[in-house]
Amino acid sequence: MDTRDEIRDFLTSRRAKITPDQVGLPVYGGNRRVAGLRREEVAMLAGVSVDYYTRLERGNVRGVSDSVLEALARALRLDEAERTHLFDLVHAANTSTARTRRRPTKQRQVRPSVQRILDAMTGAPAYVRNGRLDILATNRLAAALFAPIFADPVRPANPARFLFLHPDSAEFYLDWERLAHDTVAALRSEAGQHPYDRALSDLIGELSTRSDTFRQLWAAHNVRHHRTGLKHLHHPTVGDLHLTYEAMELTADPGLTLITYTAEPGSPSQDALNLLASWAATLDQAQATESADQA
Repeated sequence: MDTRDEIRDFLTSRRAKITPDQVGLPVYGGNRRVAGLRREEVAMLAGVSVDYYTRLERGNVRGVSDSVLEALARALRLDEAERTHLFDLVHAANTSTARTRRRPTKQRQVRPSVQRILDAMTGAPAYVRNGRLDILATNRLAAALFAPIFADPVRPANPARFLFLHPDSAEFYLDWERLAHDTVAALRSEAGQHPYDRALSDLIGELSTRSDTFRQLWAAHNVRHHRTGLKHLHHPTVGDLHLTYEAMELTADPGLTLITYTAEPGSPSQDALNLLASWAATLDQAQATESADQA
């Protein structure tokens, strides 16, 4: 990923989203060639010269201070995720990349104690993923809940690959369109933090090549943090589930996140989760019996 191009496209896309009215600027004349703010308007709001802002928007960010970036974030009304993304891009552009590019991508594995925590969570689906959204470990109920994703033999299983490349994803995800936007925004954020992650670049390249929708959403340069929310699923065995998810960073394992799903107590979704747990236990027992017979 060329960070200079990313900075240019990100800043351009953000100022295109803001109109002069939104920031209290007068509009002179009725023929504006840009959809949002002009460069000189952003420069004025940020308190920098037009030449300086133009240089920044072209990706020349060498020596830019945090205070200037904060001023740009305020001028462009960036939210927390967008502000973090801007700082990540600038940091990457100002960091020597020779060693980073030579460093191979490591396949992260969860520690045994983390797997034990997952296994102890018998009433709630839970899994651990990395920043590329690769699922690295699950408990039994998560494996059953996301069985359509794990049906793909490609490992590690990846919800983004399933979402954009598998024909069944639109049936599995009841809120497919919203989830598509959120997934691309999450990968955008990760790419800003780790622009030289080969596995991430390969995933983005694969999705861009094979999915027109992904390619269009990627070009929007939207970013977002996903810490909690609702997920609406249609499981092929137990039907519809409406679940709340929570994302918790594993502080001892930077880059890994624990995702848990719960249903409202007494709701049809809770009944469906209970049924799914029984179904998964039945499958486990059948597999254990088959293994014993073969032995």
